Amino acid sequence: MSEHGAERSPEELPREPDASSPADLSRRVDAVVVNYNARDELLACVGSLRADGAADVTVVDNGSVDGSAASLAAADPEARLVETGANLGYGAGVNRGLAQGHRELVLVCNADVAVRPGTLAALTGALDADPGLALVGPKLLNPDGTLYPSARTFPSLVDAIGHGFLGLVAPRNRFTRSYKMMDWDHVGRRSVDWVSGSCFLARRRALEDLGGFDASYFMYLEDVDLCWRLGRAGWGVAYEPSGCVLHVQGVSTDQHPYRMILAHHESLLRFAWRTTTGWRRLLLPVVAVGLAVRVVGASAQRAAGRPPASR
Repeated sequence: MSEHGAERSPEELPREPDASSPADLSRRVDAVVVNYNARDELLACVGSLRADGAADVTVVDNGSVDGSAASLAAADPEARLVETGANLGYGAGVNRGLAQGHRELVLVCNADVAVRPGTLAALTGALDADPGLALVGPKLLNPDGTLYPSARTFPSLVDAIGHGFLGLVAPRNRFTRSYKMMDWDHVGRRSVDWVSGSCFLARRRALEDLGGFDASYFMYLEDVDLCWRLGRAGWGVAYEPSGCVLHVQGVSTDQHPYRMILAHHESLLRFAWRTTTGWRRLLLPVVAVGLAVRVVGASAQRAAGRPPASR
């Protein structure tokens, strides 16, 4: 039984979100955008948020040198700009933005997303329909219009190992398909283990009760960790496909690809250490060695000009 609402299965989630007017959204939703050298995408992102009803937008700039701050000030002088002076990582950046707002709901997103019309209302309606939900993520589309698998499971140890290694060479292997929920049609709202941190709407009190993101994750897995901690605190997480976001991906991370590969694998090990219990902890040294091997493989893929390693 959840502390915040009745126990429910995916099929039992309320199906129809309540409509929210633009005026209602402006009173209830703060938006936090984290940016690092993504000026053009940032301006498009903020513009899409404004068009969808976000009246209060905070942009946390992680030490950009591409003129992002000046361009934002010229394009949207009402947007609040928080300049960190350095690249603090995604989770730490979000936390800086959270501290600036006060509204009950917070839309968190990367700078390289564009929100489709009606998304804020759909996500707000999903939270209104289920008091046990802390966080809800929209459907994410790749630039070519294909679905990005943004709702996923917490993988078993077998699935994690299979996805980690086979995902480099056979991205549709059964372990990756299980972890990424690739055999689900993604057409209806349902409860999930976690959703991508690239865009989600959350209850402020749920985030604040947990202290926000764990800033020890520089990049990657901070969203998995947050949803895992929300679950342990009795909250639910859901996917709401009637909200839709276009995600360019890689605008910031591709500027330092090898550093990001290393950060990704460091985060994997950190999350494994935090969540593994009992006799499985004895396997963590083996996991660490396996991740080191995977770093080499992913880096070789990158050097060869192949697509990034599966995440």
